[in-house]
Amino acid sequence: MINLKKVKQLREQTSASISLCHKALQQSKGDIKAAEMLLKKWGIELADKKSGRATTNGTISSYLHHNHKVAACVSLLCETDFVAQNEQFKKLAYEIAMQIASMKPKTTNELLKQQYIRDSSLTVETLIKQHISLLGENIQIGEFVRLEL
Repeated sequence: MINLKKVKQLREQTSASISLCHKALQQSKGDIKAAEMLLKKWGIELADKKSGRATTNGTISSYLHHNHKVAACVSLLCETDFVAQNEQFKKLAYEIAMQIASMKPKTTNELLKQQYIRDSSLTVETLIKQHISLLGENIQIGEFVRLEL
């Protein structure tokens, strides 16, 4: 029997569904850390399965540094307008724009391989895959531009 407090804790930490949290805790015999690793593994596998699906919707986000001398703009693509309007998707787009402003990638491939500026244990690609798992749709970076005075 899995403790509901552990399910709630895992859900708060990962934003995964209650049923997935319960399943992960069952398979990890109640170990929160192991369950979190299982959820990450399942999320990446799910993201890989969805990677071929068309991304015809999305959002454009920008970041302007506080000194007003560096800015970035990115189009982040998804499958449906429903996800494009989701706050977590919009926040991801903003985080990617900030990443671009901070780390100066030249290509999308270079951007995907970079360590995420807020969590060096993740790459930008892994961050996107986590959101694919969370939102249930393919997510791709469209175009981006970085400006600096």
